[in-house]
Amino acid sequence: MTPGFVHLRVHSEFSIEDSVVRLPGLVDAVSAAAMPAVALTDANNMFGLVKYYRQCLQQGIKPIAGCDLLLRMPGETGRGLPLPLLCSSDEGYKNLTRLITRAYLEGRNDHGVGIELDWLTAESTAGLIALSGGQFGALGAALQSNNKDNINLLIQKFTEAFEGSFYIELQRLGRPKENQYVRSAVALAAAAGLPVVATNDVRFLTAADFDAHEARTCIHQSMALDDNRRAKIYTTEQYLRSPEEMAELFRDLPEALENTVHIAKRCNLTLELGKNYLPNYEISDGRSPADYLADESRRLLALKLLELAGTPAHTPRPAGDYEKRLEIELKVIRDMGFPGYFLIVADFIRWARENDVPVGPGRGSGAGSLVAFVLGITDIDPLEYALLFERFLNPERVSMPDFDIDFCMDGRDRVIDYVARRYGREKVSQIITYGTMAAKAVVRDAARVLGLPYMVGDRIAKMIPPDVGMTLAKAFDVEAELGELYRSDDDARTVLDLARQLEGLKRNAGTHAGGVVIAPSELTDFVPLYTTDAGASPVTQFDKDDVEAAGLVKFDFLGLRTLTIIDWAVKIVNRQRDTVGESPLDIRVLPLDDVKAFALLKSARTSAVFQLESRGMQDLIKLSLIHI
Repeated sequence: MTPGFVHLRVHSEFSIEDSVVRLPGLVDAVSAAAMPAVALTDANNMFGLVKYYRQCLQQGIKPIAGCDLLLRMPGETGRGLPLPLLCSSDEGYKNLTRLITRAYLEGRNDHGVGIELDWLTAESTAGLIALSGGQFGALGAALQSNNKDNINLLIQKFTEAFEGSFYIELQRLGRPKENQYVRSAVALAAAAGLPVVATNDVRFLTAADFDAHEARTCIHQSMALDDNRRAKIYTTEQYLRSPEEMAELFRDLPEALENTVHIAKRCNLTLELGKNYLPNYEISDGRSPADYLADESRRLLALKLLELAGTPAHTPRPAGDYEKRLEIELKVIRDMGFPGYFLIVADFIRWARENDVPVGPGRGSGAGSLVAFVLGITDIDPLEYALLFERFLNPERVSMPDFDIDFCMDGRDRVIDYVARRYGREKVSQIITYGTMAAKAVVRDAARVLGLPYMVGDRIAKMIPPDVGMTLAKAFDVEAELGELYRSDDDARTVLDLARQLEGLKRNAGTHAGGVVIAPSELTDFVPLYTTDAGASPVTQFDKDDVEAAGLVKFDFLGLRTLTIIDWAVKIVNRQRDTVGESPLDIRVLPLDDVKAFALLKSARTSAVFQLESRGMQDLIKLSLIHI
């Protein structure tokens, strides 16, 4: 009977530099091959974990969470060698997030990020299963160089740190000296009483994808495919082999296949998705957040009504209307469990105003909240403008509240720093975002790695419309000239065929423009962290959607240049007013029916007006006036 097999080493596009495997395609291929489980072990990250986890469950496949960490031997300062780690439990997942995070915060050098051998202890690796990394792991390198000191050191370290959970990894990928390594590794396993396990170190789904994979690595390295200096470390065999193919490949070592199944059975991580974990808002007098929010909102409403009564532009409404609306909102906020969210947002907005950081008046559905208005989160009276609270929070449509909060571009980072000091830097982080290989850029990249003249890629790229969200498929639909070039020009066809295979793959990681998360405990209890460069502030390894799925609450700290310009203008005006003894200008009480302001707007001179500054909006204003 053919032993079963589970792939335990797979890199996806989230490895950024060395895979063309897209997660939906991976899960589909595993399902089609009737494999019960698959491991995702991207290089030094867990970027795609939540997406992969969900997609596996949707197709009845057991997801195995893991990572290929780079391990450095004592005294070494290079890039490091792969050490694949798999989570066998929830404890293992937390330990892996901590190891990855430590790699980025403490283990960065000129060659990249990695972990040190002495970081691996029984405590730091509990719940983790380790594979040796095969021919190119630290143990494989020691075997091939016959470095007995390193062999003994690594065997001792791995068996102590991963007691009963360390496997010597075997691969047959057609690499030089591979057979010699397998013989040595099997002999070492027998002598040390350690199990062996077979992997295929997957980088692409089918053998036909090898060329696209090589092109991708060249793009990352800024090299051409025919560059003789390029290290060719991958083979055509690193595809998602079927269990039958792996059984044939390791027919002499069936236990190496059986152990893949045993490991898969041991890996039982359960990610709790969809449950929200709000940060703690401490209240000194012992009141609950719900009671404190209600008391403060009622107190501030009384003050706000007095303020509104003295505002000439305000249309008076009965106080009872405000009081009734406030109680309705407070009940919804309490019942949905979000009092702390409102208090936290109000706290850092209050700090911003008190520390001369301009804050926007509020926009989006959050402007429909009276509670937000009286707390100072927004400056817009929702009753005066008939704004609906139900668009922001609705018990029949349970979702996290989400205030879009605008800060002056120059002061935004000061507010984020306050939040980090207020709640603890280990609990506060910005959020990652991923750049992709977009249509125009990937065409130029494909031409370059193929060694074609610059003008070839540039000519094709210029035929692709510059519209937001443009893809190669759309470009072929709208640009007949592009299709004609594809049919008539061999170089163009080669470039476009390669570009189609690469388009949309993850290119790099960066920082989200506004998202910040605040956790109730250390962030590594929920997500691993990442840094883009040495000295950079950490960001979550999960993007904004996955961070929220993991239970962390996202706060939007948006930096607006227009608020900065307004702040400059107000200060200039007030300096002039002060010299002549006039009272300072308060932009919050400017009339909304000023004839001169409307005339300026109609002239489409809106270069510094938020959301009206683009050429498209200016053209729309001019077009609208024609029909008035």
